[in-house]
Amino acid sequence: MGITSRMVAERGRRQAQKLGIDPKRVPPGQYLTERFPVLTYGRNPKFDLRTWSLSIHGEVDEPYSLRWDELLALPQTTLTTDIHCVTRWSKLDTTWTGVRVSELLERAQVRTSGKFVMAHCDGGYTTNVPLADVTGGKAWIAFEYDGAALAAEHGGPARLLIPHLYFWKSAKWVRGLRLTERNEPGFWEQLGYHDRGDPWREQRYQGDP
Repeated sequence: MGITSRMVAERGRRQAQKLGIDPKRVPPGQYLTERFPVLTYGRNPKFDLRTWSLSIHGEVDEPYSLRWDELLALPQTTLTTDIHCVTRWSKLDTTWTGVRVSELLERAQVRTSGKFVMAHCDGGYTTNVPLADVTGGKAWIAFEYDGAALAAEHGGPARLLIPHLYFWKSAKWVRGLRLTERNEPGFWEQLGYHDRGDPWREQRYQGDP
């Protein structure tokens, strides 16, 4: 008999209970890991911080781009949060430092027509999210993990961090946020992954509720 989502979910709850952690922190179908698994499509892209930039464009009135030093000069947030991968692992109490996406978008003056965000990354990766999932202090451009510069295999120098969604939405090596009027599927979404990816609703694939 194969391993079912229910069996994995029970494993995660048992792990949490054994560790004295509230089992409600573990989404259905997930198990806990202390490692930080590296899952990447393709090779880690090369980068040069002297020429690196992050652009905010699309359905905005004031498109702009930031150099690396300009990004680091913005107000920073350090947060501790749980992360959940669609491949079923969850890692609790991860600590990140970055800049709130809300502040970046506020400067760009998002038009009322801007309803969705497409993240563009080095290596050609893209992923789409509703605007509501990256505003209100729900998302960051993260450049530190566990008190150190974000390692390349985890998306360094900077990645999108949206911890309340499955982790493929937290795009590695982010270089641009493009505001769009309509929802456009990104890389994995075109291959059958869910458009939103809420781990608490197990939105893994197209057709999931």
